[in-house]
Amino acid sequence: MIVDCAMYREGRRSAAPDDFSDALDEARATGDAFLWVGMHEPTEKEFEHVSQEFGLHPLAVEDALTAHQRPKLEVYDDSLFVVLKPVMYDEASDTVSAGELMLFIGDSFVVTVRHGEGAALAAVRHRLEHEPEVLRHGPTAVLYAVSDAVVDHYIEVAAELQADLEELEAEVFSPNPSDSKNTAARIYGFKRQVLEFRRATSPLLAPMDRLAFGNVPFVHEHAQPFFRDVADHLTKANEYIEGLDRLLSDALAAHLAQMGVRQNDDMRKISAWAAMAAVPTMVAGIYGMNFEHMPELKHRWGYPLVVLVMVAMCLGLHRMFKRRGWL
Repeated sequence: MIVDCAMYREGRRSAAPDDFSDALDEARATGDAFLWVGMHEPTEKEFEHVSQEFGLHPLAVEDALTAHQRPKLEVYDDSLFVVLKPVMYDEASDTVSAGELMLFIGDSFVVTVRHGEGAALAAVRHRLEHEPEVLRHGPTAVLYAVSDAVVDHYIEVAAELQADLEELEAEVFSPNPSDSKNTAARIYGFKRQVLEFRRATSPLLAPMDRLAFGNVPFVHEHAQPFFRDVADHLTKANEYIEGLDRLLSDALAAHLAQMGVRQNDDMRKISAWAAMAAVPTMVAGIYGMNFEHMPELKHRWGYPLVVLVMVAMCLGLHRMFKRRGWL
């Protein structure tokens, strides 16, 4: 569906013909205007009319309809096609979800196609309409503002993930850790969310570098410093993500090491108690043999003496294991 359609002249919203073709002809005739059409999950029939009016390339149209694309930048004869992947982080379920945002940039027009619930462009459009000096630069200003908003949100999501990771680290290194299986599952789940995040940010580095340092058609030549700023923020977001991934790997290694240490402690305790149980078992086993000639069998103090010896040996072993930290 078409969410919004407007013509901008000299950086300000103005009235435009209802027909896309007439509005585009008018924008091109004046030279200081452009048309911005915003769509959300359009059907093939809805997008067919738009693609015909603006002369969009069939391959780019197919990508915009099917979605599930990697971030990329493609140049066609009559338009520039850019794919961005905005991300959202749900604190309740600790999950990262990625939407898709496609931009067609051409001569005096911008078409944005959004998939998913995230990355609503109403705020970006509203901000640009209050900055006419920026919007005056035409479709390039829209591409910059949308890219900047998406990348800035990457950093916000990375900060939220960092806060949750600190809680997870506190749980891993707690003196009274909770269920180890649950902790390991949380770490693996967290790594999957970071991987999903990385799939949105890492492939975008090359397109942003191209916009920041290359000569891209349909992009204003003086816009490179602004895209360099976006590329710097994107690099910062990727560094955040790489740091999160390393910290998660370290936390998982530390958790597994702690599990090994606790298992060793448990085995030492079990071995110590087994050793103390073996002493009276051995003595009782010896005196339980049914031989006729055995010492102390008919001695009056034989039984108390043997019991005393077993208790003394068990106490001696207990003290030794205690001093060595086995108990």
